[in-house]
Amino acid sequence: MWKEFKQFAMKGNVVDLAVGVMIGSAFGAIVNSLVADVVMPVIGIVTGGIDFTGLSFVFGKATITYGKFIQASFSFLIVAFALFMVIKAIAALKREEKEHPTAPPEPSEEVLLLREIRDALKK
Repeated sequence: MWKEFKQFAMKGNVVDLAVGVMIGSAFGAIVNSLVADVVMPVIGIVTGGIDFTGLSFVFGKATITYGKFIQASFSFLIVAFALFMVIKAIAALKREEKEHPTAPPEPSEEVLLLREIRDALKK
């Protein structure tokens, strides 16, 4: 069972997924900081100094903190836009690669010599 688990865990897709999750987590922290520390203060200034994280209202015994929801929404939009731009850039690179494929390397002298020998033997 351990051997099967090791084979499963070391497959390329699982390792790639783990790396993607870790990078995504780090990217999420960066985007959250961007939203909380850069974007929202600017939006607060534009809207007259409103601090979105403090926006809330009490409904019965529950406190509804809709300001945090607004901030999370901005964070989601920025992450979605950043991912869109990354995917678009990757697609453009793939498209450029298909349009301008690299030429195969010139055959070595040994290959050319072997081709000459083959052609001479055919004659």
